[in-house]
Amino acid sequence: MYQADERVDYLPGSELKIIQSPHFFNFSLDAVLLARFAYVPIQKGRLVDLCTGTGAVPLLLSERTKGDLTAVDIQEPLVEMAKRSVKLNHLDKRIDVIDADVKSITSRLGHGGFDIVTCNPPYFPVSAQANHNENDHLTIARHEVSCTLDDVTRAAAQLLRAGGKFAMVHRPERLVEILLSMKEMRLEPKRMQFVYPRMGKEANTLLIEGIKNGKPGLVTLPPLYIYEGEEYTREARQQIYGC
Repeated sequence: MYQADERVDYLPGSELKIIQSPHFFNFSLDAVLLARFAYVPIQKGRLVDLCTGTGAVPLLLSERTKGDLTAVDIQEPLVEMAKRSVKLNHLDKRIDVIDADVKSITSRLGHGGFDIVTCNPPYFPVSAQANHNENDHLTIARHEVSCTLDDVTRAAAQLLRAGGKFAMVHRPERLVEILLSMKEMRLEPKRMQFVYPRMGKEANTLLIEGIKNGKPGLVTLPPLYIYEGEEYTREARQQIYGC
């Protein structure tokens, strides 16, 4: 089920397991927060997670919806790892993991057929050379080598039906770019939350959701603080563990 250099971890607040490797980008708190933040239909619907990595987001979303989920990543080793995690959790009839490029994803999945699109994309522009990782897999996961912010929002807009929702986790310093890109792709920003490591620190994570062809009207949710001292805050525990 897993290779010698891999390990099996539990997802936070869940009995679900995920296969990970030190040679690839492992899921982080960002993925967990996105999976808790995104609106999902409880009973049915079609959902797709772009830049899925090891599949943490669709695995967690499978606990919140009975809909069908598709997970997409361009890195074949991660796709294979995610497939094995899906099978490990006996979810292979509900989650389909595919190796595909976000920029041409509609050639595989078509136009306008999805209710929800989620994405935890690469955060850093390619021009940030100083931040590049020596590991090519980590570089692709963190930097806009294989897809840019516009590629992600364009793909989401093409995949979604009118009224469908797009949820993304990103960096606050790119908020203006994110809003402009979403507006250009007719993904009207509707809900946003800033996440702070602790009180007195700058926000380091942004959660945002938009509606395809939606009406203007953006709601900013209360800030989410992750730590108080060395412990999670009550709000963070609620988000991460559901308790």
